[in-house]
Formats: sequence, structure tokens, C-alpha cells
Amino acid sequence: FARNLHDLLMAAPAGLRATMGLDPGLRTGVKVAVVDATGKLVATDTIYPHTGQAAKAAMTVAALCEKHNVELVAIGNGTASRETERFYLDVQKQFPKVTAQKVIVSEAGASVYSASELAAQEFPDLDVSLRGAVSIARRLQDPLAELVKIDPKSIGVGQYQHDVSQTQLARKLDAVVEDCVNAVGVDLNTASVPLLTRVAGLTRMMAQNIVAWRDENGQFKNRQQLLKVSRLGPKAFEQCAGFLRINHGDNPLDASTVHPEAYPVVERILAATQQALKDLMGNSSELRNLKASDFTDEKF
Repeated sequence: FARNLHDLLMAAPAGLRATMGLDPGLRTGVKVAVVDATGKLVATDTIYPHTGQAAKAAMTVAALCEKHNVELVAIGNGTASRETERFYLDVQKQFPKVTAQKVIVSEAGASVYSASELAAQEFPDLDVSLRGAVSIARRLQDPLAELVKIDPKSIGVGQYQHDVSQTQLARKLDAVVEDCVNAVGVDLNTASVPLLTRVAGLTRMMAQNIVAWRDENGQFKNRQQLLKVSRLGPKAFEQCAGFLRINHGDNPLDASTVHPEAYPVVERILAATQQALKDLMGNSSELRNLKASDFTDEKF
């Protein structure tokens, strides 16, 4: 079960691309949600392509794709998934401008997320049935960031999962989620509270304070600014800093796995090689020629 969950969480993200989520249904209609490249919800609708309103539904999908420059279409794999996939292929035939690539996405746990307190906080004015479509779109963009919002057991991690000790299963699955989050790292300027909570050294209160600080002061420019966050002391900083990434910040090292404690070592290497950081980062042939003992001190 742990291995199955690990594979689900570590699935390759589609990245920063505008995505349409289709939560299939027959009688109740197909729920549509469009999120922009950052995952922000920009449009929702409900269409009924399987109950004699296919033409109207096709026009709605085509209009949304064109308006929001949709690049990917995530189709849930539940009831009426195949019919919805065929409908989307028909839309592409009718409207050649609709070029977004379709991907079938597991919708396991989407309904649990829809009815959760977290979804209600995120989308207080959105109908519960439409929240599932948002989750489907986002889990194609970044599976890890979206799936951490759902109780691991609800994701559906294998047959007979209810026949084993639920306490042991929950403990093991929680550990897998944390391992995955910390292995990948978290973008400090876009991460949600549930994602930050899974980072080593951070409590839920600290995660909420990080998001609150970000909302009030704008994006983090460097890792040292974490020390300005309420209730986040030096010890928590020491534990979490290496897992939090800042892209396009003041220091390129903030986007790497290098811990702030090791920055002086990097500076000594740069001074010795007389190279710019961007030239040295990822340059394995150059780094292989260096002798580690030349740059260590009593701390490293």
C-alpha cells in the first residue's frame, strides 16, 4: 500500500499549464472547472453531453478552452469517463482550434476532498459537486500538491486496504506522504497549508503563519525571511529550511537542496574555483575535481 501511494504522489507533474478538469457523470452532467497555470480557479460550468445536449456542451467546452488558453484537459476516470473522453474527441473534430491534450486522471478521493472542511475554506461559494472537477484539474498539474489535501486512505491505495490494521496503515501512509514531500521539496511562494504542514519541522500553526505572512508581505525573497514568521524559531528553521525552495529569489541556492548552514562552504568553493554560482551548479565534471577536505571546517 505504501509503495502504491508513493508512486501516485511521485507521478510527474504536468507543470504550469492552464488545465480544464472534467468530472464525468451521466444523468447529473459533466462538471467543468478551468484553472490557470498557477492552479487558480478561473471558470466553472456543468454540461450535459450524454443527455441529448451534446452540441451545446461542445460549444461551452470550446469557448472555455479558447478564452482561457487551455493546454490540458484532465478527465476523471469514474462513471461515464469513456463517454466523456469520446465527447471531447468530438469537440476537437468540430472545433479545430481546440488543441488541448486530454489525459485520464484518477479521481479517487476527489469526492472526499469536495466535502472536506479544507475545500469549503478554499471555495466557500462553490458548489460541492464542482470542487471535484477543480481537484481533478489540479492533480494533473501537480499530483503531490493536490493529493496531500486528502486523507491518504481515501486515495485508494490498493485492494484489501480495509483488511489490515487501520492504525498501522494510517501511520505508514502518513510517513510516505512526508517522505515524498521532503524528497521533492516545496515551493515556499506557492505551497498551501496542507503541503507546508508535511514539511519536516513545521507544525500546522507554523504553516498557517507562513501563508499569512506571504499574503501580507508578498513573496519570500530569501530563506532568512522565514525567521520573521510568527512562532517559527531557529530550531524549526534549521529543520525545514533545506526542504523549502524559493525560485527567482535573491540567492540561487535558495532554489536548491543546499541548507543555509552550508552556504559558507559553497562560497569557499566559488572563491577557490573563481566561477559564478550559475556556472558551477550542476557542473558535475568540475565538482568532481574538487577535494572535499579543502573546504570543510569544524561545522562541516
